[in-house]
Amino acid sequence: MPIQHIDLSGRASDYPEALSSSDHADAPLWRVLLYPHRSMNAKGFVWVIALLAGGLAIPLFGVFGTAVLWGVLPFLVLTVSALWFFIMKNYKDGQIVEELSLWQDEITLVRVDPKGQRRDWCANPYWVRVAEHDEPVKHYLTLKGGEREVELGAFLSADERLDLKRDLEDRLRALSA
Repeated sequence: MPIQHIDLSGRASDYPEALSSSDHADAPLWRVLLYPHRSMNAKGFVWVIALLAGGLAIPLFGVFGTAVLWGVLPFLVLTVSALWFFIMKNYKDGQIVEELSLWQDEITLVRVDPKGQRRDWCANPYWVRVAEHDEPVKHYLTLKGGEREVELGAFLSADERLDLKRDLEDRLRALSA
């Protein structure tokens, strides 16, 4: 699932893979990692390319040794190359990760884009509001606190964003009580 809840109940310190580097000596009360869903792993990618290349090669058996082969072959190679390129581009574009951490006195959101660009946001959880919009996607979430409003989990499905919103609002409500 694209929302991974980090269990910090047995630890007093942060887990080593944390994206955020807070000044807190104690572990956060709640932490989640958000990342896009992957419907095809590397093994599936190999199978798709192999089946496509094999399927496109079958008609070539009838034209081996003729000039027609050299007329058709570039288009078949171009088709397999284009599929390879676009699947790899999609995979690279999906290498986004967001880490949302909540302490008693601070909430942080760290986003690492596919190019490795890191963006950090932090605010006092007492003042943070979770807003839901219907554009650019259904149940689009933003966090507003301090002077900035940031998007949260735009790559998640609509149901996952709703679950995240409810969970986060429950956590923020519990802190303010």
